[in-house]
Amino acid sequence: MTIKDIARQCGVGVSTVSRVLNNRPDVSEEVRQKVLAAVEANGYIPNNSARDLVKSRSDAIGVVVRGTGNLFFSAMIKTISREIDRRGYTMVLRYLSSSEDEVKAGAILEREKKLRGLLFLGGRFNYMPEEMSLIGVPYVCCSYTNSFGTLKEKDFSSVSIDDFKTAYDAVTLLINAGHKRIASFFDLCDDHSISELRYEGYCAALKDHGLPLEEALVVQTGGFEMEDGYRGMKELLQRGTSFTAAFVESDMMAIAAMKALRDGGKRVPEDCSVIAIDGLALTEYTSPTLTTMVQPCDEIAEESVRILLDMMENGTGGVHLRPQAHLRNGESVRVLP
Repeated sequence: MTIKDIARQCGVGVSTVSRVLNNRPDVSEEVRQKVLAAVEANGYIPNNSARDLVKSRSDAIGVVVRGTGNLFFSAMIKTISREIDRRGYTMVLRYLSSSEDEVKAGAILEREKKLRGLLFLGGRFNYMPEEMSLIGVPYVCCSYTNSFGTLKEKDFSSVSIDDFKTAYDAVTLLINAGHKRIASFFDLCDDHSISELRYEGYCAALKDHGLPLEEALVVQTGGFEMEDGYRGMKELLQRGTSFTAAFVESDMMAIAAMKALRDGGKRVPEDCSVIAIDGLALTEYTSPTLTTMVQPCDEIAEESVRILLDMMENGTGGVHLRPQAHLRNGESVRVLP
């Protein structure tokens, strides 16, 4: 699909389409909306300028970060930047909100900056071949993989922990500590993403240890932010359902959930044990120190860059690594007598 095709489809000149794409005022609103609708329907991604059409390919590697407030990503970006620089390339960084389309943003960045490769740091778990065809350079899914999509494993690469197993291990730790009524906190349980994988791990751990899944103990917060974790715990306390432990899908949500417990007159871990996943450095300074499953962020970042450069330089692909998360014992889990 070219700008000429868009113009032909809309019955206007190429210059009119160009004015719409550059947000020029000298186009009627009716024509503007018609052109924009055609652009969206056809997945057309314009080059930034005519100069880009003849610009030689650069040494740039794009890093598209989905989730502006994710502290786990902040630590990884430092390692990614160091490794890209060490190998003689330049990093081009683009931040997106968690609601934006990282694939389209990556495709635009590729064309604007003439990228050699792309790292997607955080993203959806359900890519389809037709949407990934927008990407014309090698790419690696860093910190996630395509668990719910239809991409063939040979057609993309990824580096991430096994979210299902990590959640399973975290909940099993609580069960082995004597806890039978374990609350859980997720963004959404059926979002075809990281939350669903960790929810499935929670459910499997309960089942394998002979414990029932109680819907009253499952809280869907509708977000990953600290306020979501705080609100979710408050809602659970207001239900009046008894529980002795909580599995929270991320450290940031867990920090807020522990505050909600304290604000509700509950002590951690005396009244409620808490475990999470991520291993953020700041959770070593919470009171009590958070018990968490640590993602090896340096390893994930280093391996993602290594795999991407191998794809760019040697034409390899279809590499999928699953680094092991490990337990960091804090003070937020109590062994019941």
